[in-house]
Amino acid sequence: MVNNVLVKDKFLFFDGAMGTMLQANGLKAGEIPEIYNITHPHIVQEIHEKYLLAGSDIITTNTFGANELKFKDTEYTASQIIEAAVKNARISIEGLKNNDKKRYIALDIGPIGQLLEPMGTLKFEEAYEIFKTQVVAGVNAGADVILIETMADTYEVKAAVLAAKENSSLPVFCTMTFGEDGRTLTGADPVTMVALLEGLKVDALGVNCSLGPKELLPIVEKILEYASIPVMVQANAGIPTIENGKTVFRVMPEEFTMYVKKMAELGVTVIGGCCGTTDKYIKTVIDELVKLKPKEITFKNHTLVSSGVRTAILGEGVNPIGERINPTGKKKLKEALKNNDLDYLLTEAINQKEAGAKILDVNVGLPEIDECKLMKKAIKEIQAIVDLPLQIDSVVPEVIENAVRIYNGKPIINSVNGKNEIMESIFPIAKKYGAVVVGLALDKNGIPPKAEQRLEIAQKIVEKAKEYGIDKKDIIIDCLVLTASFQQEESKETIKAVTLVKEELGVKTVLGVSNVSFGFPARQNLNKTYLAMTLYAGLDAPIINPLAEGIMETIAAFNVLTALDKEGTNYIKKYGDIKEEKVPVGTKLEKNLKEIVISGLKEEATNKTKELLKTVDSMDIINEFLIPALDVVGQRYERGELFLPQLIQSAETVKNSFAVIKDEILKSGEVQVSKGKVILATVYGDIHDIGKNIVKVLLQNYGFDVVDLGKDVPIELVVETAKKENIKLIGLSALMTMTVKNMEATIEALRKANLGCTVFVGGAVLNQEYADMIGADFYAKDARVSVNIAREFYGV
Repeated sequence: MVNNVLVKDKFLFFDGAMGTMLQANGLKAGEIPEIYNITHPHIVQEIHEKYLLAGSDIITTNTFGANELKFKDTEYTASQIIEAAVKNARISIEGLKNNDKKRYIALDIGPIGQLLEPMGTLKFEEAYEIFKTQVVAGVNAGADVILIETMADTYEVKAAVLAAKENSSLPVFCTMTFGEDGRTLTGADPVTMVALLEGLKVDALGVNCSLGPKELLPIVEKILEYASIPVMVQANAGIPTIENGKTVFRVMPEEFTMYVKKMAELGVTVIGGCCGTTDKYIKTVIDELVKLKPKEITFKNHTLVSSGVRTAILGEGVNPIGERINPTGKKKLKEALKNNDLDYLLTEAINQKEAGAKILDVNVGLPEIDECKLMKKAIKEIQAIVDLPLQIDSVVPEVIENAVRIYNGKPIINSVNGKNEIMESIFPIAKKYGAVVVGLALDKNGIPPKAEQRLEIAQKIVEKAKEYGIDKKDIIIDCLVLTASFQQEESKETIKAVTLVKEELGVKTVLGVSNVSFGFPARQNLNKTYLAMTLYAGLDAPIINPLAEGIMETIAAFNVLTALDKEGTNYIKKYGDIKEEKVPVGTKLEKNLKEIVISGLKEEATNKTKELLKTVDSMDIINEFLIPALDVVGQRYERGELFLPQLIQSAETVKNSFAVIKDEILKSGEVQVSKGKVILATVYGDIHDIGKNIVKVLLQNYGFDVVDLGKDVPIELVVETAKKENIKLIGLSALMTMTVKNMEATIEALRKANLGCTVFVGGAVLNQEYADMIGADFYAKDARVSVNIAREFYGV
């Protein structure tokens, strides 16, 4: 066991690539690298030894893909592979001569290779169990550190970190992989990664793979701006290219080291290499950085709350929290919850986001329902269609814990108060899952009348949180709004309390603003005025109805008048050209099918399609509603206005509509016309089919027939299928650097067969230059581009 792997005044050096080193030592395309731990242990040991001699403090086991799913059809179990891998690493360390420092073994855990729900079919709990098996095997074998790496999905990362934390006491390092757009495959930016991983209390976080050190530099800078814990970087030796039939990395050790040194000077303290790097790269880096002293890691006082792709930073402008997903006083929502009608709830979520909410409060508490079960379902459904962070609102600790566990991101818990028993039940949950907590300024005596008394309770909450290891940046104080119809003086004291809490405690604040107007006519007049007053007093996150007249306008005006909206840019953009008639507050606007698909409301899409089929031809529905909706979603995806979860949700919504249409076509006896056939395959030796599956969903929704050959597809099968089915368009996918060679071989085989096929390729390790080098006709940087290629090819 390692008690202190991280050393404050020294850099910590990991090793470099394993896969490309194995290739250089005889690993053939299509072979499973992890099996070498058992079949060729001496080769694995020699690679470890080279990195140890180069100066690595930590060597990483050859277990990147050693999970149950990958090895279920092999003669070995994942646990056997891990045991052998740790043994190989230990033999290498013990065999060192003149070992002058302590060396450690990191259990390497990579992505599972399947998308988690709601984007895919793998459940969060199933992913957790897969990672748990790996962790337990690694601990039992004697690993010193757990390295979770090359992750592209924050939800999968959370499952892995929880499995590591709950089944071991080892230090946990975690890195994610980002594209040139500064986001992961599923859309997370660096700040969102920091919010999640720092909240989950990993020991170091950072970035690896995908890009070279030069391209990673801006991403690393953003991470360092927000991270208060050690930052780790393991860059590729650039983007791979093919030269004389071999995979080559163009960034040499000296150039690699130059950029790594810049990162170290900025504050990176844990350093290694990824694809294409060797022991020479690591030695060059160590020789250069031995001249440097690591930059001191500083505390960053940012209150971050996040979804899986988006982060709200409290204290940077006003962050309105939408209040409408709460059954209190809402008859329709109550009925919807009783009937398990989540589409009503989802519509509320979408409407609030469109109105300008930055965070959504979610409360489903009714005595006649299973609140725990419904809360979990609601969280998953909302996160599938809306990318805003959520505030989980319940008085039942069990409900809160179950919800924050399956939540993708860093949520807000609403709430604790000054009662010890409440804090003692909620703070351990917040600590474990890294949540921000709302603290209500009340105790067993109720809400104090004076601001100073509320400050005392707030201070008690902050101090109690500290006892649980929760920093005050993760506490938001609610000074509590009282109704002016009954407690005018006390409602004034709330404003004073907000200022006191901000000045004396330095924490962020939240208020349920509309409470002030209960019992009065023309409530919005009071709400708008009180909102403006509390914002000026220092309110960071008003809990409001963003659809109510004048509320978001008040916030927009406040941002201009306090110079939060520089030059009034956002205000002018929003209000500078308003020509449409104002819709009365409370008016329900019915969405058409196109809008329903864009919003990702699956059940509504089913019902609306059935309704339209009574009067509209099925092909007209497809061409006038479904395809245009997918086009809009695709364009927003390309502009970075929505991300992969929302893209897939809309695609799945279209599938619901198509299912209804297909049933109608079968009944009528019509012949459905395909827009063309496409073969999709993840190349031989590669078991990662996430990208391929995303492309499949979109192509099918656009009316193409997809022949999905799956993953780890033999070259001959691709050629045989193309010939037998007479399919002229083929899409090939690869995630791993070592399997791209098989992509080239597949293209060569298709050309030799003279089938006249057009091939498009995609995958994390590819770019346009690489696609050209291996002879592909098109490079598809994402699923949306794949659809455009198919449409162009078939002229539809």
